[in-house]
Amino acid sequence: MNGSLFTGERVRLTALDPDQGVEAFQRWSLDSELGRLLSASGWRPTSRQAAQEDLGQTVKPHWFPFLIHTLAEDRLIGMVDLDVDNWNHRNGWIGIGLGERATWGQGYGTDAMRLIVRYGFQELDLYRITLTVFEYNPRAVRSYEKVGFEVEGRLRQALHKDGRRADILVMGLRRANWERPA
Repeated sequence: MNGSLFTGERVRLTALDPDQGVEAFQRWSLDSELGRLLSASGWRPTSRQAAQEDLGQTVKPHWFPFLIHTLAEDRLIGMVDLDVDNWNHRNGWIGIGLGERATWGQGYGTDAMRLIVRYGFQELDLYRITLTVFEYNPRAVRSYEKVGFEVEGRLRQALHKDGRRADILVMGLRRANWERPA
């Protein structure tokens, strides 16, 4: 990683800009495969107005959303956010989604995860960060493991997608494990 807090090897994180994100979010909502990988609830296309409303919501002091841009083309490819659910315990939850299919499996998500984890531990002084991922998304699991996350538990058959049951994996990373040299 270079010296910039929000710039990695392949991506940079920028502020959540509703004007910039609306068109992309609306387009991404049409991708049912993306919905299968991201949403435990039902997925549906989003109207321009609904996307504007979602992105225009007041940013809460415990929620840190960022847009993900490629370094090479400065192209908006996704979003990552960190939600600090309890400042007393210094725990945060990460969510990430790459809406541009051409970027899947190219290392952009892993780079964005490294940035948001670094932000959580260095800037927000978090103790641990948690995320959930569906068991049928091994590409995401591998990406999270590269950043240092470990499977800490599973919600057995908590998900019903494509006519079958699937587990939701709970993955976590403690600051001490992240700081430990590889």
